[in-house]
Amino acid sequence: MLRSFFLFLFLVLTSVVSQAQEIEVCKTCEVKTIQAAVDMAGDGDILRIKSGTYKEHEINIIDKSLKIIGEGLPVIDAEMQGTAISIRSENFSIEGLKIINVGRSHTNDFAGILVTNAKNFEIKNNRLDQVFFGILLERSSEGTVSGNIITSNAESQSTSGNGVHIWKSEEITVKNNEVIGLRDGIYLEFVNNSEIINNLCKDNLRYGLHFMFSDHDLYKGNIFENNGAGVAVMYSKFIDMQDNQFRKNWGSASYGLLLKEINDSELKNNIFEDNTIAISADNTNRIDYIENEFRNNGYAIRIRGAVYDNNFKRNNFLYNSFDVAYTGRLNNNKFSNNYWSGYSGYDLNRDGIGDVPFRPVTLFSYLVNKTPEAIVLLRSTFIDLLDFSEKVSPIFTPADLIDAQPQMKKIEW
Repeated sequence: MLRSFFLFLFLVLTSVVSQAQEIEVCKTCEVKTIQAAVDMAGDGDILRIKSGTYKEHEINIIDKSLKIIGEGLPVIDAEMQGTAISIRSENFSIEGLKIINVGRSHTNDFAGILVTNAKNFEIKNNRLDQVFFGILLERSSEGTVSGNIITSNAESQSTSGNGVHIWKSEEITVKNNEVIGLRDGIYLEFVNNSEIINNLCKDNLRYGLHFMFSDHDLYKGNIFENNGAGVAVMYSKFIDMQDNQFRKNWGSASYGLLLKEINDSELKNNIFEDNTIAISADNTNRIDYIENEFRNNGYAIRIRGAVYDNNFKRNNFLYNSFDVAYTGRLNNNKFSNNYWSGYSGYDLNRDGIGDVPFRPVTLFSYLVNKTPEAIVLLRSTFIDLLDFSEKVSPIFTPADLIDAQPQMKKIEW
């Protein structure tokens, strides 16, 4: 009886598999358009798109589990008419396509690939150029966006979209992508339990990566370079930030990392180099800053207000104009075992820890916060004297903000 059941099951599965077919699309094939191939395809079918240019837009895939493969990087030209591909399904993949000329609109979020209410999918190794939104995911889960190159020539925030835009989704992985010349490189809103790994986001108008109302996420191994600002994490919690590089995010309102209304998170093994402000923190609580390097920034850490119970440990502060800036005199954060290139203390017992505590907040940083024009006095002897007097007897800066165990040598990890 059991043997008969397994034989029946095998025959059923064999029948299902045998029904899957491969459909070729090309100018000389029986099927000449992608939409025609989609319409005739069934669940599990493979659509093999041959090299060439396909002037199509609003290619709709609904409730079909398809594998779409481009050979020789076939071009889908949406001719500025709207979205190129829209899909609402499960168990699908799209790879090897080049999508160009997505439409622009003030009222519609046109995208190269629009995914809605989808599950268990993969979008990989595609090229998207001259797009409004690149890849847009809505109400989806268990998906991977990997190896894609997304470029555009965004000129203003109001007339441009985001490279990878994810809304109200979970368990999404975005990895090994390049996003250049959009509004935000990668944008997450109401996105939980997701990972942003090994992406390059550069030359974007606003942020390289932007979190809003998203929890329990990881971003790791990414490079954020020459964006309006590197990363913004807002109104979120339990965000793990590791091994990223924040470089050359420079301008009057630029940050390497903007933290606003974020709690219970960790920032570890990141590099901040040549940013106007490496980290700007506002209303952030219980954040661990561990083994990060701040190198040649205007401000390394700029703390604005309502920032409590944060821990700064074993970080390197190297040749920043200001290592730490505070807007008030109250401190409820801990600095310990950091290396400060501006530390001039001594180590008589040679244990590698300075015998004199270090005060990272200078009077001059306080003055610049109050009067930005005072920055012209940077490096002057007069300012050095003011800073020295403030360290001896703090009046304007937090008296208890000290690193009691400053490291004598740069920390290696």
